[in-house]
Amino acid sequence: MEKQFCPKPNTFKNTFCVFNEVSLAAIEGLLVQYESKAGSLYYYTKEGMYRLSNHWGRLANSKWRLEPMETESPTKCKLGFALWTSFYPDNATDKLYYLEANFDKKTVNYQHKNNPNYDQKAVLRTSFETAKRIKQIRNLFELTSWAKYFEYGDLDTLRMNIINGLIYTEKSLEEIKREQL
Repeated sequence: MEKQFCPKPNTFKNTFCVFNEVSLAAIEGLLVQYESKAGSLYYYTKEGMYRLSNHWGRLANSKWRLEPMETESPTKCKLGFALWTSFYPDNATDKLYYLEANFDKKTVNYQHKNNPNYDQKAVLRTSFETAKRIKQIRNLFELTSWAKYFEYGDLDTLRMNIINGLIYTEKSLEEIKREQL
């Protein structure tokens, strides 16, 4: 009988990870290897971890996000999978995070600098600075009242210019907006 893979204790303490939602069929035949106090179930394999949970985001001392399937599952409990190589260190003091905006879906997310897709162009920030910029970008996506002070032909282009300024520069929102006047 093959020995079950089990990570070392505290392997996931202070980590950032993006899980990809997968079908529940992926864990058929696997045994639950850990159940958290909050009821999340963990399945470990040599390649990575499956987590079945009804809550994602900030978890105790880690930041784990779930990227949903293209056709989102209707259940509240979601199964996510992440490779072991997708767990990156997290702390409050280092500049570890950069932002990505999806202008079609009008969303913004943060990614870790160790992500192999990082192109070295977006500015790296601390967790606090990243959260502040995310809030500003979400307001720019969701609201239009801020735009009444500008003369513009296309709101989406104005929005994109300001958001890109927040992602790719150290300038404040006020400085970026002033440049658009």
